[in-house]
Amino acid sequence: MMGALDFSCLESGLDRRSAAFQCAADPTLRASPGGMASFPLPEVDDVDSFEREVMEMVKPAHGTTTLSFIFKEGIIVAVDSRASMGSYISSQTVKKVIEINPFLLGTMAGGAADCQFWQRNLGRQCRLFELKNGKRITVRGASKLLANTMYSYKGMGLSMGTMVAGWDLNGPGLYYVDSDGQRTKGQRFSVGSGSLYAYGVLDEGYKWDLTVDEAVELGRRAIYHATFRDAVSGGTVSVYHVTKDGWTKVSGTDVGELHFDYYPTPESHPTHGFDPLVAH
Repeated sequence: MMGALDFSCLESGLDRRSAAFQCAADPTLRASPGGMASFPLPEVDDVDSFEREVMEMVKPAHGTTTLSFIFKEGIIVAVDSRASMGSYISSQTVKKVIEINPFLLGTMAGGAADCQFWQRNLGRQCRLFELKNGKRITVRGASKLLANTMYSYKGMGLSMGTMVAGWDLNGPGLYYVDSDGQRTKGQRFSVGSGSLYAYGVLDEGYKWDLTVDEAVELGRRAIYHATFRDAVSGGTVSVYHVTKDGWTKVSGTDVGELHFDYYPTPESHPTHGFDPLVAH
């Protein structure tokens, strides 16, 4: 027989702190082999504050760089592929674009498991909507479904900063959704630890009337420069293009190859140092 949790001591009308001491003091509420398993609450002054502090202690450090922007010829989505936990690089081949359906893409930033699970869950919800209503869900509707799901889990430790990009009958759509339930519509976003570096390149090079090749190169270059400056971003730069006909993956290029494509010699890189005592 599986053990169950006995919370009867919390239903006595006492506040949480008093109930915690009562649980701790009563030996009958401790785990017993073969019987009902129970546990005491932590003996602290403020249980809520204690739980929040513990959540921060066990929250893994992570990093990524993702971006997306709308231009005349559609939407560009570009991401890196490095996964990390603190200073440890756990993977260089993470697929950070979730293909929700043939016309919708989601990006991953934050906890990889959270992003993958809930965006696949969003894909299920979008498919059910399509079966029930006989038409594809709009980008606005899909982002709202994800935001509603995130809001229902607000404060429970999820870590997500995602973009939902796609094309529907209203044209291109781009939304930012995070684990607090925030949902923002925009024309260009960058999310992740390297996003500030990517924004520098993106804001400088963005124009509404970019050609497809120029837009793809802008997304690729922005992610590359972010991976150069941000230690927890790297791996492969993947670029997707979304149009009225759906999304297509344009390229996937290793950042090491891009580095030598953009700067064939060390002297050509902006960070190259020189000896101040030698005349130049």
